[in-house]
Amino acid sequence: MIKQIKQQQASNVNDSCADCGSFVDIGAVVEAEDTLLQLSFSGEDALTKANALEQIALQRFPETKAEIKPLADQYQLTLNFAFSVEKMIFQLENSL
Repeated sequence: MIKQIKQQQASNVNDSCADCGSFVDIGAVVEAEDTLLQLSFSGEDALTKANALEQIALQRFPETKAEIKPLADQYQLTLNFAFSVEKMIFQLENSL
């Protein structure tokens, strides 16, 4: 099966996984500088939600820089993670 997969793929692809079939380089999807996450919250409990998510981020990734800014009718939470992978993990863990 593996031999057949290797024969069918392009010469610049090295994918021998019979279950995956993916040849996307993760570096093409995740950029090292992509560490900034901005989230907006509105409604009566907007500040409470922003504070709660800020605390989750800081507990999980202590080196994260966080800031909450009041805007016209909402609050904006800005999280600047130390590494792009931390941002990705945080988004996945919190369904963002």
